[in-house]
Amino acid sequence: MKIYNSVEEFSPDFNVIFTLGTFDGVHIGHQSIIKQLNDYAHKNGGESVLLTFYPHPRHVLFPDDQRLKLLSTIEERCEMLKDYGLKHFIIQEFTPEFSRIKSVNFVRDILVNKLKVHKLIIGYDHHFGRNREGNFEELVNLSSLYSYEIEKIEPQKFEGIAISSTKIRKAITEDKFEEAKNYLGNYFNFRGTVVKGKKIGKQIGYPTANIKIDNKWKLLPNDGVYAVCVNIGSKEYKGMMNIGFNPTFASQKKSIEVHILDFNLDIYGKDLKVSVVKKIRNEKKFSSVEELKKVLQVDENKVRQLLKIKKIS
Repeated sequence: MKIYNSVEEFSPDFNVIFTLGTFDGVHIGHQSIIKQLNDYAHKNGGESVLLTFYPHPRHVLFPDDQRLKLLSTIEERCEMLKDYGLKHFIIQEFTPEFSRIKSVNFVRDILVNKLKVHKLIIGYDHHFGRNREGNFEELVNLSSLYSYEIEKIEPQKFEGIAISSTKIRKAITEDKFEEAKNYLGNYFNFRGTVVKGKKIGKQIGYPTANIKIDNKWKLLPNDGVYAVCVNIGSKEYKGMMNIGFNPTFASQKKSIEVHILDFNLDIYGKDLKVSVVKKIRNEKKFSSVEELKKVLQVDENKVRQLLKIKKIS
């Protein structure tokens, strides 16, 4: 997959089979669009192209409102789109100036004159242009003038429910990780780097990888204890994760810590991918370290049973 950092970098010498959107989380609805792009490109000659905007338009237009958290960072999206077979990914910086482009000018100047779109495949509810004035009907009306083909994709459904990134974000904030998995096609995950911590976990028999995440817009699970899968390079491990403030130790700083089961390698500085399988319990302050250790043993047994791991003695 080729990545372009603006529409100006893209100069096609092939039929452009095109879509646009945020594609947050690259859920099964997005995957269906990519498949249709590639199927059409294969049958009719051409290559699949996705245009997205970064930062998210809401973060630019409403800078004081940072409540919107995203399922995937732009780096995570790049990786997933490549895995699903997209050929070209254009990341256009979204600015206040860009937001003021009228929808008809966006179609003429960018889609037609710059990107040279041959076939446009777009979601059923997509809006674009200044004040989100552009929609599917306008794209249809302009298609004969600018000689591009257009096709609308109806919403992908799971058990009768239309899938959207908004629904998936809601599921995660409600600790419904199996529901989110059904919509995403995989467990919700995040990536981060292992940094040095206070080594409290090691002192109580549960050494943890302290994970730093640099992206402030990345959605994370609620505070609590979770069963997780951890990828380090090409290898996958099982683990239990705590997100929160470690109230038993009166910590003032929120942390993400993963105890990788049956694991004792030095991974400081390594990048990890953590897939969240299920929430075990809420974070809690215990009366003593001994009480905490007993509960951690119960947590570990639950995680092992859930992830089907035998304990290595």
